[in-house]
Amino acid sequence: MDLEQLKAERGTKALAPLPITERELCDRFEQTFTAAVNDVLRERGLLYQVLPAGILPLKDEMKVCGIAFTVKGSKNLTLESEMEQRARMLEEIGPGSVVVWDTSGDDESAQWGEVMTMASQRRGCRGAIVDGGVRDTNKVLEQDFPVFCKYRTSNGMLGRFRMIGWQMPIQIGGVFIYPGDVVFGDIDGVIVVPRAMAYEVLLKAEHIKENEKAIKQMVLDGLTPTEVIKKGGYF
Repeated sequence: MDLEQLKAERGTKALAPLPITERELCDRFEQTFTAAVNDVLRERGLLYQVLPAGILPLKDEMKVCGIAFTVKGSKNLTLESEMEQRARMLEEIGPGSVVVWDTSGDDESAQWGEVMTMASQRRGCRGAIVDGGVRDTNKVLEQDFPVFCKYRTSNGMLGRFRMIGWQMPIQIGGVFIYPGDVVFGDIDGVIVVPRAMAYEVLLKAEHIKENEKAIKQMVLDGLTPTEVIKKGGYF
């Protein structure tokens, strides 16, 4: 077993440079849709980049793309310095980020709520994706801040769950997420795009979006499915 190679693959990676700003990249991804991005990744052999199907937006209309700010935590009853730890994490969130929580499968606590939303939004955060719970849901919705989660609960983290660390590689379902990756969510769920190929994937997804306009027009014009396929369309 080559442990050094495994360490390199699983360790925190240097951020790959992008030909455009992170903000433009994410804004343009939000003009596409996750299904198009999924198809592009499939063409590149990446078939398992979608987070578990239960992680969905608080509202169907929510859409977010940002740079992954990863957080790892687990069930834990200890309380010492827990609030100070939360504060340090929140103060490291940067503009253009999406906070992504790996909860180690927690199914009872809310890792996100109203005040975290307020604090992170003021730092330029674009949204939160939680493999766990959210509380203060009505107040979060009032802030027009995209949040994706598995469930809603009134249970807070304190005395039930705490962070292990942040800005470290995490895994949700079968998907590895590294700090700096591009995370994109809409009504169909959340997909993770490795940073090194993000711009290339964006261009192809934009092409798919435009191409589908032509395919839809073929259907409206009365072409049969077979005729559409012969003209390069698909279903």
